[in-house]
Amino acid sequence: MAKQLEVRDLDISYGTFLAVQNVSMHIAPRSVTALIGPSGCGKSTFLRALNRMHELVPKARVSGSVVMDGQDLYAPDVDPVRVRRHIGMVFQRPNPFPTMSVYDNVAAGLRLNKKRRKSSETDDLVERALRSANLWTEVKDRLDRPGSGLSGGQQQRLCIARAIAVQPDVLLMDEPCSALDPISTQAVEDLVTELKEQYTIVVVTHNMQQAQRVSDTTGFFNLTAVGQPGELVETGPTAQLFTNPSRQATEDYVSGRFG
Repeated sequence: MAKQLEVRDLDISYGTFLAVQNVSMHIAPRSVTALIGPSGCGKSTFLRALNRMHELVPKARVSGSVVMDGQDLYAPDVDPVRVRRHIGMVFQRPNPFPTMSVYDNVAAGLRLNKKRRKSSETDDLVERALRSANLWTEVKDRLDRPGSGLSGGQQQRLCIARAIAVQPDVLLMDEPCSALDPISTQAVEDLVTELKEQYTIVVVTHNMQQAQRVSDTTGFFNLTAVGQPGELVETGPTAQLFTNPSRQATEDYVSGRFG
């Protein structure tokens, strides 16, 4: 079931470097939220903080809170691995497990959960995930072949299928189309639009046209200078943010005056 996220006063640091500061925003369920802004402004860092992936980097620290369903995901008794089961992630470049078949790539997350299932039940879940990723008809006759043998666009949809096979509440996507050709990009964008009926989706993108095509809400991140922390300048309905933003910095960015 899709869940909302409430981010409150979030600061993200790596050692003594403050990467992102004072971010508060509401992320609505069953919607697509796009994060835009120039390189180095903390969009991807913020995205990874939503499911505690940033903690895989040494000396990463967070203050503030990310609340889902009334639970602060940064509370001391919360297991970050469990957080990542509920908040899945798709990365910039397709990263299927190279030694695994198409089938095993999708089933990998299910097996990590260590829940005992009949093989027929796993078969059904794999098929459902591939259908949800609009990939089933393309791979149903090659499920036993390496996932790395698929095209780039197919590999990215395979990674999406892998992420949604465990039925997360939220799906994070870090520039999911940046390595894809235009046809594959459209396939993934169409998929994002379909998936928001079931999931809460947050997408980082450098492509402002893509943000306008796929998102319901957009957040604009910026930084005052190189080496300074990134900040959320404003957030709002996508059409409004691109046509009538409330902050001058946002208007300068979306109109192409900088970035």
